[in-house]
Formats: sequence, C-alpha cells, structure tokens
Amino acid sequence: MGMKNQKTSKSVATSSGHSLNLSIKSKRRSIVSTPDAVLILADGTVMEGFGFGASGTSIGEVVFNTGMTGYQEVMTDPSYAGQLVTFTYPEFGNTGVNFQDDENPRPHARGIIVRELSDYASNWRTEEELESWLKRHQIIGIRGVDTRALVRHIREVGTMNGAISNEERSYSDVLEEIKAAPSMNGLNLAEVVSTKTKYPWRQLTNISFDQRLQNLPQRPYRVVAIDFGIKRAILERLTAHGCDVTVLPVDSTLEDVMTEHPEGVFLSNGPGDPAAVQSGIRLAKELIDQSNMPIFGICMGHQILGLALGGQTFKLDYGHRGLNHPCGRPGQVEITSQNHGFALKPDSLPTDTVHITHFNLNDRTVAALAHRYLPVFGVQYHPEASPGPHDADHHFGRFVALMAERRR
Repeated sequence: MGMKNQKTSKSVATSSGHSLNLSIKSKRRSIVSTPDAVLILADGTVMEGFGFGASGTSIGEVVFNTGMTGYQEVMTDPSYAGQLVTFTYPEFGNTGVNFQDDENPRPHARGIIVRELSDYASNWRTEEELESWLKRHQIIGIRGVDTRALVRHIREVGTMNGAISNEERSYSDVLEEIKAAPSMNGLNLAEVVSTKTKYPWRQLTNISFDQRLQNLPQRPYRVVAIDFGIKRAILERLTAHGCDVTVLPVDSTLEDVMTEHPEGVFLSNGPGDPAAVQSGIRLAKELIDQSNMPIFGICMGHQILGLALGGQTFKLDYGHRGLNHPCGRPGQVEITSQNHGFALKPDSLPTDTVHITHFNLNDRTVAALAHRYLPVFGVQYHPEASPGPHDADHHFGRFVALMAERRR
C-alpha cells in the first residue's frame, strides 16, 4: 500500500512485545490530516508522521541525541555521517539556523526525526529557517513521531538501520532496502568524510559571546591534526590554546606527518567503526613507537589511540549522544558532551602501559586514557563542546602543556 494511503493512527507491536502508539496529530503546522511520511526500522517497527525538508527516502542507522540545544551543530558534525538522528527535545527548529554554528560546510546526518517542528524561528542569531536549509541540503525529516516511544524501543533492542520516506512506496519495498544496507560494524566512514587535501587552520571562533580562553603566543605550537571527521569547533579551540594547525587526510603516513615538523599530533573525532580505520591505527602505532611527541585524541581519535596501544573496541547497544554525561575519577567529575556508538573494552588495554584515567559514570565505559610513560592521552568525550558544557576544555591546555615541556 502506498504511504499516503495509510490510516492516521496505528498500533504496531515491536519485537520486544511493546506497542508503539502511532496516533499522530500535528498541533500547529500541518493542514494535512493524513500522515505523509513514515519511519521504518529494520525490525519491522513502523511510525507514521509528517514529512519536512527534502523529498525522497533516506536510510541510515537510527540513533538518538538527548541534548536540549545545538541541533545545527549535531546535524553538521561529520561524526553523524550515515545516521538518522532522533532528537528527544520535543520542540525543534525554534532557533532556525545561522552560519556561525556549522561544524562543517554541509550537514552529515542523513535524516532527522522530531516530535514537533516549530512554525517559525525566533532567535536573534537566526539567518535562515530550518526547513529551507534542510531542503537546500537535501536532508529528509519526519515530525509528529512519538520520540519517547521510539527512544524506549531503541534502548531496549539497540540501534539498528532504518529509513525515513515521504515517497509513494510500499513498506515492504523500503524494508528490503533497509535490510540490504550495511551495518555500522566494520564501516569505515572516516575515509568518506575526511579532507582530501591538507590545509592550514589559524582561525579563532567568530562568536563574540564565547568568553573561553584565547591564547595567542608569539611562537604557536605546530600541530598536525589527522582528520577522521573533524569539527570546526575543535580546530578553533586548538587555535585558542596557542596551536598553529595543519589538517591532514585520514590516510596520511608517518612521512606525511613528519614533513610538517609538528610539535604535537591531534587525532580527531569521526564516524563509523574505529577498528575499520586501519590507516589511522597504523599511523598512531608508528607515532607512539617512533616520534616521542605529544599525541591527543578525541572520540574516534581516542579509540584509535586505544587500538594502537593494543586494546579492542565494541559497539554500544545504543551509544552515548548528548550533553550531560558525567565522566571522571575519584575527586574529579566533568559533565561532558558525547557522540559515539563504539567504546574501548577496558579489560583489553594493557595495564603496564595504559592507565584508564576517566570512566563514564553512567555505565563505567572507558572515558579517557593515558600512556603511563609517554605524552599520549585521549578522551572519549568532546572537550570543545559545541554544543555542551565547557567543563573539559582544560584537556586542550593539557595537550599544549605537554608540547611546551617538550619544547623546553
């Protein structure tokens, strides 16, 4: 049956035995009484709603983000490549979009799932309405979905592939396409989103009300950043802490790195399975074994460091994506911004050379590590925030301090 011919309410039994209430009624926006878009999960769960943004069908891993702000940064973060993002905050689009908050020149999320889409943007920084921005970038959205029920389902059965479609297609045809899509396990998306050519970065944030540290030394620290899907905010924070950054592609070799005469190497965030990024793991091993220079990894970069040090990674049931994850150690807790679907296995890390310095205090997964004898460390979370709290910004200062000690 074509999607526009479906009933306006339906109760679909999930694989966990729960019933998802699919009764949809838009409060303000739509004069359409019949749902015209559908979200289908790989386990056969169906949720109807109303389409917005671009037209078509988009397939990806269905995940959820619990942040109450920062949807533009989320959608433009390359770490969300290949994913359909469910936003748990019920009101969406109310701040529009602006050209200062992009983490990348284009959005990388394949689609968005929301409860309620605001009629119009009302914010002093708004430069474009969200829906026109989504259409311009060919991103599909669905609204009117019971996102609480959807998130409960994902938490119970785990993340899986799904599709958003507002086309006249049968559910069975779309489900077959979903089942044929590759799993995130083993998927190297870093090579898809990484820069193809090297480029310099020396730019501070142009957001006037960002009052965080901006340190511009006479002799900036030369840093090579390996781009697995790097965010602009990370580059801005490295610059703010006194770094002169050269960004290199994901497949860069040790020779490529050393040609830049760096004083430190940064390994960035990125999408997909870290164990599949063999070029990055190989480079990290060579840097640890041969360079003796400070190395700092964030998110995927942290995982790649762990893999290079002999550890193993695994896929989380539903990932960590939000702005309020507590991480720390006895006597020190940081509230952190996170976005990752994989984590390091703590028992796989060699205790003679690796120290787990921080745990995620929600589930005790590895949140940060450091080499016991070398200036090498990584954090699973995002100290640049964007969006999120600034508790962990000091890790950039820690990286710079290691380079300063080496320089002396």
